[in-house]
Amino acid sequence: MGRRGESPAAARIARRARTVPRSLGLTLVSALLPGLGLILGGRKRLGAFVLTLTVGLVGLGVYVGLTRRDEVLAAAVVPSRLLITSVAIGALALCWIVVIVGSHRLLRPATAAPGGRALGAVLVGTLCFAVAAPAAVAVQSVLAQRDLVQNVFVAQGESKSATRPKTVNVKDPWENRPRLNLLLLGGDDAKDRVGVRTDTVIVASIDTVTGDTALISMPRQLTFMPFPKDSPLRKFYPNGFGKEGLSLEGRLEWMLTAMYQNIPEAHPGILGPSDNEGADVLKQSVGEAVGLKLDYYLQVNLQGFDQIVDALGGIRVNVNERVAMGGVSSAGIPPDEWIEPGPNQHLDGRHALWFARGRYGADDDQRQVRQRCAIKGIVDAADPRTLATKYQAIARAGKNLLRTDIPQELLPALIQLGLLVKSGTVSNVSLDVSKLKLKYLHPDYEGLRETVAAALAPKPETPVTSTPPSTPATKDPKTLGRPGTGKTTPPPPTEDLVDACAYHPNGDEPR
Repeated sequence: MGRRGESPAAARIARRARTVPRSLGLTLVSALLPGLGLILGGRKRLGAFVLTLTVGLVGLGVYVGLTRRDEVLAAAVVPSRLLITSVAIGALALCWIVVIVGSHRLLRPATAAPGGRALGAVLVGTLCFAVAAPAAVAVQSVLAQRDLVQNVFVAQGESKSATRPKTVNVKDPWENRPRLNLLLLGGDDAKDRVGVRTDTVIVASIDTVTGDTALISMPRQLTFMPFPKDSPLRKFYPNGFGKEGLSLEGRLEWMLTAMYQNIPEAHPGILGPSDNEGADVLKQSVGEAVGLKLDYYLQVNLQGFDQIVDALGGIRVNVNERVAMGGVSSAGIPPDEWIEPGPNQHLDGRHALWFARGRYGADDDQRQVRQRCAIKGIVDAADPRTLATKYQAIARAGKNLLRTDIPQELLPALIQLGLLVKSGTVSNVSLDVSKLKLKYLHPDYEGLRETVAAALAPKPETPVTSTPPSTPATKDPKTLGRPGTGKTTPPPPTEDLVDACAYHPNGDEPR
């Protein structure tokens, strides 16, 4: 009711008897505080409800963001929750727009001139767009995340894997598991291809408590790769995957790089039902070679590697020697382009791919270092600001880039572990190529397993006094550190990638 003796209609007209500038200002304020305009326009109960709901939702959002980050991150990898989130964002945006329009209709002057009405319509349209545009981007990003999760990560019961852990304790997957071991594969892969050569094979062993990660790069030319005793492939290759008396060209088909393609072709289905037989073969063989049970694989299609780097806005790396972009060493064909040395260089997708893969004039050891530095560059580039502003492009690239047997059910826990990895130390397990005979026909896999075990062993809390070496350098390295030999070998060093990837041109060692 208005003043005594005043009709309700007259009271509404009195409330609206204000100037155009004042009504526009109140409309703007009511857009920032939904519900306030309804109160000023006479719809006090409805306005109070909307304003209370707005304050409550904002407070809830702040509370959840500050104290329930784990739940938010867990929801970000569950397709059903992502769908609900996208619907909720759209519904809230629509309600907000309705409140803006309704508030302005109550606040505008009843006898405004056409020019004033047009100005009010422009302001309302601008405010509605300011609400709708970010909401549309948010909905698209949420749906892109849902599409990525559904395409890359398959539910436990919907995929076939011969080597994946059979059961997963979703609530506490790292219970009694001090380390999570992942096999990282890189090759020109696609889902419709039977097999490829895996030029990049890296084991990532992650401490589930600290997030510290050790990377073990496997030379692609390894021969006679072993298989576990309980593997069906052990019957066909009791001495490892290889043949004696072959030329270098013939030996190529028996190297680690060829196992992904050649073993499934020779023994289809031997490990059991699988969506990616080549990856299952490598999980068994590489795991046996390094002495670790490999839990899951993550396969990167190097043909799409440049897309993910471009989606991130590029990566920054230190280039310590010229890196060829093309060229064929065996045929003496030089490259047309080079990546020149320099510190903190920004590489787009094309240059980052050649930085990781360039072979001309470089050996496998150099390429492996560059590959690990490229991985570090991607981890560094994936900061929250980049993920928030470029997520749709990142999700599109990731959908075509990745294959894995990691189940959807494990993703919430992996997100938490990923945050630990981001803040932890990423290091490289140094392998003595000469002592382990990694470039010979029969590598020392027993020595490789001992090297890895020593590198991953928990570090003592108190310094350990090393004993003077009692074995001359000319002794057989296969006897070093073996039971019953009476010799001890100090644990191999692990090199922090911050140091390994630092700028030290001309072959100078990092300080």
